[in-house]
Amino acid sequence: MAGMDPQLKAKLQKQRYHIVGEHGGVKTCHWTKESLLRDRQCYKGKFYGVESHNCMQMSPVVDQCNLACTYCWREPHMDTLELTDQDPLDLLYESVRAQRRLLSGFGGNPKVPREKWLDAQNPKHVAISLNGEPTLYTRLSEYMDLCHKHGMTTMLVTNGTLPKVLEKLDTLPTQLYVSVDAPNKQVFDDVCRPKYNHGAWEQFEKTIDLLPSLDTRIVCRHTLMKGINMSDEHISQFAALDNRADPDFIENKGYVFVGHSRENLSMENMPSHDDIMEFSNKIAPLTEREVLSDSRPSRVALVGREISPIPVPEPTMFFPEDLGIAPSVKHLPIVS
Repeated sequence: MAGMDPQLKAKLQKQRYHIVGEHGGVKTCHWTKESLLRDRQCYKGKFYGVESHNCMQMSPVVDQCNLACTYCWREPHMDTLELTDQDPLDLLYESVRAQRRLLSGFGGNPKVPREKWLDAQNPKHVAISLNGEPTLYTRLSEYMDLCHKHGMTTMLVTNGTLPKVLEKLDTLPTQLYVSVDAPNKQVFDDVCRPKYNHGAWEQFEKTIDLLPSLDTRIVCRHTLMKGINMSDEHISQFAALDNRADPDFIENKGYVFVGHSRENLSMENMPSHDDIMEFSNKIAPLTEREVLSDSRPSRVALVGREISPIPVPEPTMFFPEDLGIAPSVKHLPIVS
């Protein structure tokens, strides 16, 4: 099986990803840093009660995806879907060790409360959403089960084009996010750009219809791009998909003109927070929901029936006392 492409690995390392195993990776979220330095919370804190300093952002597959979405600001992926599947317990422990390495510099910062930094050493929330498509990892169910046994929530973000994977998960995430970024097949093909499967939209629709049967918290996340998927016709089509999925929450989040996405979109495609609120106020009644909250710094609004904190599982397993911290890594040189 193929390992990660060295050139891609070098780019990810330059962007401060800590590579875990052959295909996994951990990267400190902006809001984790903000929480430690300035006591500011991510919108997930406001919406779901997630404490940002306790959140670990990772993916078991940072280098591969079956879509090439125009709005994705991460690095392009490899042109293969060949994976070496890492042992799930090893993946979890190495990810926590990597998180500790990435946070190590904050321990000596006088602006960071010592107790808060120590608490961050053992994350309580795992955002499986960093880069790539995590449902390509065949042992994802085992990994999430181990997270839950260690008293950690899991927030899995998927593009929804692999419904059979979701259907066969023995352990579901604490909260499942499905990226519903296109209201119809034409926009999906233009925006999400399937790389291998011309029937990707049809597979995505199967996921939409599967969601009501999954016994977990469901979020439909709409990435909004001005001039592309925000018209009144699009809103009604999005609402129809949301009504089929019957999620607990709908997140309307604005596209941001950063990173790799700048090669595909323009600054004009980035909606204002007022644009997002207008979209949200229109879609809410079409889904028999209401706008529950919003976060201007993150350009996101929450639509649903009521806010409820994410449930944190009781631990039955604990990190070894000698788990330690990942060693520093000599980054690969970027070769053009």
